[in-house]
Amino acid sequence: MQQWPNFDSNGDLPVGIYRATLSEVIAHFGTSTLQRRLVAQRLVRIYTLARSTGQLARFIIFGSFVTAKREPNDVDIFLLMEDAFDAQQVESEAAIIFDHVAAQQYEGESVFWIRRMAAIDGEETALQYWQRTREQTKRGIVEVRGHD
Repeated sequence: MQQWPNFDSNGDLPVGIYRATLSEVIAHFGTSTLQRRLVAQRLVRIYTLARSTGQLARFIIFGSFVTAKREPNDVDIFLLMEDAFDAQQVESEAAIIFDHVAAQQYEGESVFWIRRMAAIDGEETALQYWQRTREQTKRGIVEVRGHD
């Protein structure tokens, strides 16, 4: 079972990438309030849709869902897709998550994605970008590794 660190004084995870299964993420971040349970359901849906493409390389969660905030509005997600992925070829309902505006409007979530080859300075550098807040401070993020 994933051992989660304590939140820092800002309510964020300490800087780093915390890897956990989806069940561990939901158990830790998605059960304490009704709002968190609703957001967690949307997270599971987006994870399922992304995996259904067969091209998901990495699934990263950042933003208020993985903080101490009692009532996060949504969950912010960064998808790193395999190089062969072509969003124009996704014909299932998964297509909606590869259109940022549509994902926000219909799923109520912020989903960003790139192909592995687009990570100019490498995947780890791309992930470091998502550890920055709007105020340009750094915080921890969560990577869903494997499924249950």
